[in-house]
Amino acid sequence: MYKRTIQIADIIKRKSVFLLGPRQTGKSTLLRTLFPDALYVDLLESETFRELSAFPEILRQRIQERHKIVIIDEIQKLPGLLDEAQLLIDRNKDIRIVLTGSSARKLRRGKANLLGGRALFLRLHPLVSSEIPINRLLDRMNRGGLPAILDSEFPDQDMNAYVGTYLKEEIQAESITRSIENFARVLNFSALLNGSQINYTKIGSDAQVPPRTVKDYFAVFQDTLIAHLLPSFQGTRKRKAVSTDKFYFFDLGVARNLSRTGLIQSRSVAYGNALEHLVFLELLAYKDYFLKDFDLFYWRSRSQYEVDFLINDEIAIEVKGTSRVAKSDLKSIKALSEEIRLRRKIIVCSEKENRRIEDIEIIPIESFLELLWSSDII
Repeated sequence: MYKRTIQIADIIKRKSVFLLGPRQTGKSTLLRTLFPDALYVDLLESETFRELSAFPEILRQRIQERHKIVIIDEIQKLPGLLDEAQLLIDRNKDIRIVLTGSSARKLRRGKANLLGGRALFLRLHPLVSSEIPINRLLDRMNRGGLPAILDSEFPDQDMNAYVGTYLKEEIQAESITRSIENFARVLNFSALLNGSQINYTKIGSDAQVPPRTVKDYFAVFQDTLIAHLLPSFQGTRKRKAVSTDKFYFFDLGVARNLSRTGLIQSRSVAYGNALEHLVFLELLAYKDYFLKDFDLFYWRSRSQYEVDFLINDEIAIEVKGTSRVAKSDLKSIKALSEEIRLRRKIIVCSEKENRRIEDIEIIPIESFLELLWSSDII
């Protein structure tokens, strides 16, 4: 059992919560641990699902005086139950509802009752560096951060099963696409471009699927919480920026499994790409867990300067897998600093010690992650 960083126990004291996150990120385990006395309703249980589908008012009838928290697991299975959740919140100011889901598709696209501001949306990510030993970075690059797979004796087999379950239960069972075969091919070819600009035409050509269909599938990736888009920063004038989004899978292990790459070794090209992916996931989790109000971008000029991450228009972060940052590694971040006034310029790398080159901070990955989660970066 990992101690999770998300502050749901504090938030639930003042507001009900939608807790969304992909399968096996640990939503149910976390909630059962934090709230052992809650009324727990699991919509994956067939009998519970059938009963509440026919008679949703039974939810209110089950609540006893000792129940201050009601947890409804996998709410996307029965969005109509949200009306009952709203009644509970409105009629009893002491009750808090936690609604979990591994897909936001039905909630976003099915005109579900999202409780009109009565509940805060939170996202649970795979494990991050504030939750596991810092010396397991290479494990995370290869296995990912899903707790059961990170600690598995057979991580590759378990990851194959995880991806298969996603396709069978999240995509096929919900009839999200007519062709599960086409969807699976797009999923695999997309992983080869993880961390890159989205190119619907290339992915469609490789997977033998029309680009328009690929675009629709990417909307499904987002709705089912397995991919994140990173927009391009457009605030430069001298060096015109590209406008295409980048995308990253929600988990390093999932991305490696789908792309069928071998084990990632330190200082390899794959290591540098995985390190960038890891930093992105850490920044995103930090923003979500501490409810930080900042925008995250990347920047790439048409003349091929590129900075991996830009926080608002103030903090530029470049990620390098190298054990020694050279002056040539500073070109892009310097080019961006000529366009906008940056408060901090950071190169995250595999060096052993912190140092500076002019006003650019060179920070080892371990130090960067410690600084991030202690709120000393943002």
